[in-house]
Amino acid sequence: MKLASMRKGIGDCALKSKFFPAGDTTKSELTAVREHAILDLTFVRAASHWECRLLEDTFEDRLYSDPDLTRFYDPDNGWGPDLEFCRGLAQDAGSVLDLGCGTGLFLAHLMGGQELVGVDPAAAMLEIARKRRDGDRVKWIEADARDICLGQEFDLIVMTGHAFQVFLTEEDQRAVLSTISRHLSPNGQFIFDSRNPDAREWVTWRPEESRRHFEHPRLGEVEAWNDAAHDAATGVVTYQTFYRVISSGERFSADSKICFTAPARLANLLEGAGLAVDEWLGDWQGSPFDAGSPEIIPIGRLR
Repeated sequence: MKLASMRKGIGDCALKSKFFPAGDTTKSELTAVREHAILDLTFVRAASHWECRLLEDTFEDRLYSDPDLTRFYDPDNGWGPDLEFCRGLAQDAGSVLDLGCGTGLFLAHLMGGQELVGVDPAAAMLEIARKRRDGDRVKWIEADARDICLGQEFDLIVMTGHAFQVFLTEEDQRAVLSTISRHLSPNGQFIFDSRNPDAREWVTWRPEESRRHFEHPRLGEVEAWNDAAHDAATGVVTYQTFYRVISSGERFSADSKICFTAPARLANLLEGAGLAVDEWLGDWQGSPFDAGSPEIIPIGRLR
């Protein structure tokens, strides 16, 4: 089962440009921002916001940050219809930005000579991406999609694997949509996916319904399953992922949280970020979205 793969504007860009001209700021550098910012009062407020963000992000999802768990990601998920659909869009794009690129499977399979940039906050996922065949054709950046400012525009911006759902608050959702808006070229396209809350997919994330087996290239057969609980007030689902290596009996697990956003709310967020949706899809086969669709997939451009 493919779960989430990842994790504002001008003031944040200015702060990073002042102290980190390359524009690629990782969590390990955030404390340095505050130390430098106190020397310039015009940046104190932004630095304080980042310090709060650092405290909020102290919880890391081990599913993506722990190498003992990230090694299961590709065998459990692999290439799917979402990546195939986006590969079709990328054929006509001169540059592609993948937000929440994870292990880099999508970008590493693009062979059209595009400029390729993958962004993810999880070092362990990027370590896999960098070791991929042809991975050296991609610029891999460890950064948060809510804050990153690359100083360039892209013809296509993708966020697959339900990465949008790792942003649990409206503030964070607005931030990542602003990142898309800020990096999209005038004629560029964006696409991402979020599960439709009306489809209630989380009810199938119980041990018996979700139990599955796959082959790991080094560990052999692996059994996997999930469990989940839904908070109706917030739309947040807390789920657990379990892996058991059959040959050794070793078990690994991680707790994760994702948000299910209603279609109307998502439409308002996109409009507020200056993004126009040309097409709403309900699955990766290209069906139009309706109330019973499993997915919410907006394809659009700048307003």
